[in-house]
Amino acid sequence: MSDSPDSAQGRVILVGAGPGDPDLLTLRGAMALGQADVVLYDELASDEILYHAPERAERINVGKRGHDAPTRSQEDINALIVERASRGEVVVRLKGGDPFVFGRGGEEASTCFEHGIPCEVVPGVSSAVGALAYAGIPLTDRRHSASFAVVTGHKDPSKPAEATRWRELGSAVDTLVILMGMQKIGVLIERILEGGRSPDTPAAAVMNGTLATQRVVEATLADLPARVEAEGLGAPAVIVIGEVVNLRETLSWWEKKPLFGKRVLVTRTREQATEMANALRTAGAEPVLMPMIELVAAEETAGLDRALGELDRYDGLLFTSANAVRFFAHRARELDASRNFSGLRARVLCVGPQSARAALEAGLPVHLTGSGRGDSESFLRELVEVLPPKDRRFLLPRSDIGRDVVPDGLRAAGAEVDVVEAYRNVPAAVDREAFCDALCNGEVDVLTFASPSAADNFYALLDSEAREAADRLVVAAVGRTTARSLEGLGARVDVVPDRPDGRELVAALARHMAQTRTAEAKS
Repeated sequence: MSDSPDSAQGRVILVGAGPGDPDLLTLRGAMALGQADVVLYDELASDEILYHAPERAERINVGKRGHDAPTRSQEDINALIVERASRGEVVVRLKGGDPFVFGRGGEEASTCFEHGIPCEVVPGVSSAVGALAYAGIPLTDRRHSASFAVVTGHKDPSKPAEATRWRELGSAVDTLVILMGMQKIGVLIERILEGGRSPDTPAAAVMNGTLATQRVVEATLADLPARVEAEGLGAPAVIVIGEVVNLRETLSWWEKKPLFGKRVLVTRTREQATEMANALRTAGAEPVLMPMIELVAAEETAGLDRALGELDRYDGLLFTSANAVRFFAHRARELDASRNFSGLRARVLCVGPQSARAALEAGLPVHLTGSGRGDSESFLRELVEVLPPKDRRFLLPRSDIGRDVVPDGLRAAGAEVDVVEAYRNVPAAVDREAFCDALCNGEVDVLTFASPSAADNFYALLDSEAREAADRLVVAAVGRTTARSLEGLGARVDVVPDRPDGRELVAALARHMAQTRTAEAKS
């Protein structure tokens, strides 16, 4: 990307999305997506990668996975790239793996240059590298392999004029990696064996590499096709042949993650889900993002606007959530773009680390970060000790459904408290039928909730069968307030972290799962 692109001229950025895990998208790739006017994307393993594009960006699915029929032909994709770039748009062509490793990125780049359209390529992690790394299989290792080849198995090796010389290739390198070869695995390996490769050579197939659904089958080269069929492996998968496969016994790490293979429902807003989703993936789980709430600016802002104009009259500015900070600061700058809080008289008091971080990012000084459990009750106790309320005035910006524990407690202690609505908490739009079907079909293992409103909206969606399915799942609440709300709805809460934080919730969930496995092993 040019540092100062001509906004009147369209351009194309070919971005490799990696093998599946959205965390493997490169920083350069994420930056390119952030500039997109339109994203032409393959059928990706994770839609989370698309969140890096601006909301205004158009998203068009043009690709395929495995051997499925393409949504559009390559010729149609090329034409669409040219059409949109010719309008002066920034076109991001998002491709699985690496654009130049069996991704037809070269063809698309050639099309751009033929039409005089500026084009850039952002490399991605190929499944030939990423999937094997997550399976604990190095491509090379000086003890076992000094050479490797990566080939596509998509072409029919039974044709007389086969493009890939399988017999020769099978013995030409130490490690042979085959992409898109699952449909023809039997005949491919037959050709390799005919070329003289030992039938006892270690081999493996890695399905859904880098994802929580990753599955690996190991066998001798001769036995691999039968083992793959018996285990039900299919595309997308990477086949690897060579002595390096034996290293998996000691180097396998991904499947040993504490939450590996667990599908965890995240009910937070998409804007807030990133931290928890990242922590879940790090622990080996698959985050299933299904927001139950949306946060929107207050419709009536007179109270907030008046308070913003009178900030010098307050002794304390209270924040019981990071969202309250963001909406408060956003409205302040809507009223005055040059607004800063450097001369603020009031002390800024935050319920916990997340709200404190949000305050600092917004330019607010932070005088107290709650050190208790992170709920309203513990925050109130600390406020009373740090800033005795009697005859003091406090401002509490919050949502339309905020709890009254803090303002009522301060008033009872002699303070004046102005509670103003900074934002509203509304139910998210959810396809109820599809959602209930997903629960009944066992597509989720764990439910997580970060607010009472998310819990309320979740359980309001359930029919009787889905409710029974939900009651069989592990339930985790981010804090005690949310846990009490869930219990009031008749839910059994299995996990509550000591502090209300997404990463703490994931850590507590991992401990719970480990204890469950230990108990099951003993029984």
